[in-house]
Amino acid sequence: MIEAPKILEIRNLSKKFGGLQALSDVSIRVRQGEIASFIGPNGAGKTTLFNMICRLYQPSSGEIRFEDKNLLDFRPHHLARLGIGRTFQNLALFRHGTVIENLLVGMHAHLQAGVLAGVFRFGRAAAEERRAREEVERIVEFLEIEEIRNSPVSVLPYGLQKRVEMGRALATRPRLLLLDEMVSGMNQEETEDIARFVLDLRDELGLTVIMIEHDMNVVMDISDMVHVLNFGVPIASGPPAAVAADPAVIDAYLGRGGS
Repeated sequence: MIEAPKILEIRNLSKKFGGLQALSDVSIRVRQGEIASFIGPNGAGKTTLFNMICRLYQPSSGEIRFEDKNLLDFRPHHLARLGIGRTFQNLALFRHGTVIENLLVGMHAHLQAGVLAGVFRFGRAAAEERRAREEVERIVEFLEIEEIRNSPVSVLPYGLQKRVEMGRALATRPRLLLLDEMVSGMNQEETEDIARFVLDLRDELGLTVIMIEHDMNVVMDISDMVHVLNFGVPIASGPPAAVAADPAVIDAYLGRGGS
């Protein structure tokens, strides 16, 4: 079987904050079309790794390559146009905007019309806005949020707000989507919905997905590959079943005997 090409490659990545070694010599490959999960105890370095991929933190050493581009050559606001989208552990929506308005924000990086054309909505700006709204409607249908499309985000239950945030990330047209604890704080039904949507992102939209996730049922059920960090050090990588049986992972995170 021919392996899919790599879409993200992290090479010997390290990060220090003063005297704290947050990440140490991390090397990981993620292939196109994978669902890859990063797990580990609190403080393991998972969010630090996400923040370096997203260029919010500068690595102390190492390299991050996305589709053979060196991400360290780019600033955070370039990532949407490169094809990288992200959700956040803490909701970062415009709470007084509607669902549609929040999703349209995600299209901003791909709009090319000038300010004047945008103000008066003529020519290229009008055509761009029409295409953006059509694309947002496809996202609304994909995420099954048609009934709340015109609702202010602030009135929605937490689970639906998280779904809207996923939609806004999809509106950036990513090829690689980073999901930071999408099911944290959700009930069982909401968790199952999000897991189903993540599978559909891969299977129907052809996206590569990287998750930080503490819900081990979700990780083991839908991941193609699992990467484990402990105190900033990678201790295991592989398919879910192999990682779950790794003695180092059991000691560091999962707990012996399922405890």
